[in-house]
Amino acid sequence: MENTSMVAASSSEVVTESKGKSVMPPLNTSRPSPITFLLMGIPGLEHLHVWIGIPFCSMYVVAVVGNVTILAVVKAERSLHEPMFFFLCMLSVTDLVLSTSTLPRMLCLFWLGAHDIAFDACLTQMFFIHSFTTMESGFFLAMAIDRYVAICHPLHHTTILTHARITIMGIIVVIRGVAFFSPHPILLRQLPYCRTRTIAHTYCEFMAVVKLACVDTGATTRYSLSVASIIGSCDAILTAVSYVFILRSVFRLPSREASFKALGTCGSHVCVILVFYSTAGFSIFTHRFGKNVPAHVHIFIANMYLLVPPFLNPIVYGVRTKKIQEHVLRALKVKVV
Repeated sequence: MENTSMVAASSSEVVTESKGKSVMPPLNTSRPSPITFLLMGIPGLEHLHVWIGIPFCSMYVVAVVGNVTILAVVKAERSLHEPMFFFLCMLSVTDLVLSTSTLPRMLCLFWLGAHDIAFDACLTQMFFIHSFTTMESGFFLAMAIDRYVAICHPLHHTTILTHARITIMGIIVVIRGVAFFSPHPILLRQLPYCRTRTIAHTYCEFMAVVKLACVDTGATTRYSLSVASIIGSCDAILTAVSYVFILRSVFRLPSREASFKALGTCGSHVCVILVFYSTAGFSIFTHRFGKNVPAHVHIFIANMYLLVPPFLNPIVYGVRTKKIQEHVLRALKVKVV
C-alpha cells in the first residue's frame, strides 16, 4: 500500500488543476530537481519476487566466493603469474564489481520491498553496470586472444604477450568502458522528469530511466544503442574469429585425446561467452525492435547477462583450469590439517 501511494503521489505531480482543466506543469529543462525513483522489479511477477531472490542470491554467493578465491590463489602462487591468469584476475574483479553493483540492491527489492532509490544512487549504479559490462566484453576478447596465441603460436606466447602488453590491454579495456559510458549519467542528469517515477526494471538501466523524461530523447537513445551495439558487435566478432582459429588448431592436434580435452575446454569457454552476448544482445535490441516482447521476459533476460557470467566464470575458467584446481585443493588440505 505504501509503494502504491508513493507511485500515485508521483503520478499526481504530472498534472495540476487550473480552472477545471488538467495542464502540464512548466518544464525546467535547464536544471532538473533531484528526485527518488521507484524500482518496480519484474512486472507481472511481483508475487514471485521472494522466490526469485533465492536462486539470485545463491548465484551471487558463488560468484563472490569463486572470484575472490581465484584472486587469492593467483596472487599467492607465483607459478600462476602468466598472461591467462592475469586476464582471469581482471575478469574476476570485473565480475565482482558488476554483480555487487546490482545483486544486493535487487535482493533488498525482492525481500524487503525497498523500491525507492535515490536519483544519484540510480545514476551511479547505471554507470557501474554499463561500464563494467563493456569491460567484461573486453576481457572476454582479451582472454580469447591469449588462448589464440597460446594454442596457435605456443613458442611465441610469452614474447608476444609480455607483461607490458598485458597491462596496456587491460588499461585500454578499462578506459574504453569508462569513456564511452561516462556520458550516460551526465546526459540523464540534464533531463527533466515529469512523468511517473516508477522504473519498470529491477535495476537502473539507461533505457528504462530515459523513458521517464518528458522531452524528446531520440538523440540520447540513439547514442546509447549505437555505442552498445558497435562495441558489443566488434568484441563478439573478434572473439568468434579467435575461437575459429583456436578450434582449427585443436582439430589438427596429432593426439585424439589432446584434441578432445582442448575441445572440451574451449567449448565451455564458448558457452559462457554465448550466454553473455546472446542475453546482452537480446536486451539491447529489444529496446529498438522488441515492442511485442513481454516486459517480464525482457527484464528477466536482462538480469541474466549480469548474473550468469559472474556465476559461471569462476567455474569455467577457474575450477576447470587444472593449475588453479590443484592449488585450491592443496590450500584446502592445508587448512583441514
